[in-house]
Amino acid sequence: MPHRPLALLLLPVALAVASGQPDRPTVAADSPFELDLKADRLVVTHGRRPVAEFVFDDPKILRPYLANAHGPNGTRVTRTHPPVPGTDATDHDTMHPGVWLAFGDVSGSDFWRNKGHIRHRRFLAAPTATKDRVAFAAEAELVSPAGVSLGTLVNRLTLTTRPAAWLLVWDAAVRADRDRDLVFGDQEEMGFGARVATGLMEKKGGAVRTSAGAATAKAAWGQPAAWCDYAGTVGGRRAGVTLMAAPGNFRGPWWHVRDYGLAVANPFGRAALKQGPRSEVVIRNTESLRLVFGASFHDGDAYDPPAEYEHFLNSTR
Repeated sequence: MPHRPLALLLLPVALAVASGQPDRPTVAADSPFELDLKADRLVVTHGRRPVAEFVFDDPKILRPYLANAHGPNGTRVTRTHPPVPGTDATDHDTMHPGVWLAFGDVSGSDFWRNKGHIRHRRFLAAPTATKDRVAFAAEAELVSPAGVSLGTLVNRLTLTTRPAAWLLVWDAAVRADRDRDLVFGDQEEMGFGARVATGLMEKKGGAVRTSAGAATAKAAWGQPAAWCDYAGTVGGRRAGVTLMAAPGNFRGPWWHVRDYGLAVANPFGRAALKQGPRSEVVIRNTESLRLVFGASFHDGDAYDPPAEYEHFLNSTR
């Protein structure tokens, strides 16, 4: 039977109305963040150190994503994008750009493998930076390979300062168009993913840890957990990425984790991840599905994944 998410998440959502691009980013006088809005991306730095790039227009990767994420001490924690031949693993270069939210099957269209296009429309809220926070909202259109508009995706991103990490909260709402339903299928390639830096992947000595106690990519694969930390040691400092799922999502995730540095929180792929009968999640026309995930970019020895998950919960309540 098709699965319909909890009614609370399916109430019609009124989206903010905006026209054109936003005004220039706003940075508070006491903020150490710098925001550079280009034609295709928002570049975030902190005290002139790189933090990450939100890419919203890429001719090869047809969906928004966060690239080249670093921890607060300057350690790169996601794979260099584009990957550097001879230095980085170069597989899946147009599918694993850093951190992303994507779906391999929405009403038969593949937005993971860049068959369908999650096309940027506009910023609903201009990028702003305060002393310890960056925030913005972007609206995109889900367009099938045949050019048919299927629905709307609004991504609201916040990046906040933590003692040994940056915490990214990715709050998304997918709305079906008025004349059609959206049907989310059952694949491994569905949900909120990250590709860690080459030196952090398990093949290079990195380690996987989940809230359920799994300690390898193989043990974590297909299993439910609230969070998954993928980390290693760079220059004598522990660094990595922790992905987290909010408990208010329609369903908790299973994890698609690989030893080459991939981790995906997937609440859709029940059969694909060998956890039960095939899943089908239906969003009726004009209704919305909200999905909230977190990613912690850490590079400090005092970092503690369970404590950061508790902070994530408190920040998303």
